[in-house]
Amino acid sequence: MAIVEMRDIHKSYQLGKTTVEALRGVSLDVEEGEFTVVMGPSGSGKTTLLNIIGCLDQATHGSYKLEGREIGDRDFNELAELRNRKIGFIFQAFNLIPVLNVLENIEFPCLIRNESRASLRARALSIAKDVGLSHVLKHRPDELSGGQRQRVAIARALVTQPQIVLADEPTANLDSVTSEQILDLMEELNRMHQVTFLFSTHDPRVMKRARRVVQLADGYRMDDATHAHALELAASAR
Repeated sequence: MAIVEMRDIHKSYQLGKTTVEALRGVSLDVEEGEFTVVMGPSGSGKTTLLNIIGCLDQATHGSYKLEGREIGDRDFNELAELRNRKIGFIFQAFNLIPVLNVLENIEFPCLIRNESRASLRARALSIAKDVGLSHVLKHRPDELSGGQRQRVAIARALVTQPQIVLADEPTANLDSVTSEQILDLMEELNRMHQVTFLFSTHDPRVMKRARRVVQLADGYRMDDATHAHALELAASAR
């Protein structure tokens, strides 16, 4: 089943008197259970594409359906509800709340929901165990390593039980060993729980793990890259 269906997506921004065409007629389907990378050089439109998929922005023109529901006509509150219930986010800067401990950071996206705290706590504890954080639940972000912070970000993305997780450069601030561990974790979550992951990245390590690589250039979608070609492109862009 297609979770994401995008047809002829355009997005333009006005910068002073200049119109910037960030996306130019991009079409894309993402099926349940995919582990897919969107790649391209800076300015190619990949972050804009993820922002539209994540309901953080809206297309200027075109059709975007999430689980078969048209998104373009949704108002601010409806988009916020969709983000909270359908989409998980993993950011390269982690974006954890400094004054909250690990367990509280994981639970945070669900606090506005009308569900029992006991149910939320049980789910958060289960996810924390899945991502290897049970021993640091009372630690605050400044007491964690970079890899542990990213694990908290992954757990926080999963606690809402989303249909798709969007990961924007998830390995950018991690060393090589930690990056491989985080990718192992996300692959396992994808394989064991059919969590759908869509990455935006320049990192060849992420591209190597992907089962599909979607290539953007100057706001256009190019032919999907083979793994070998994607790695060559990534190397040349570094």
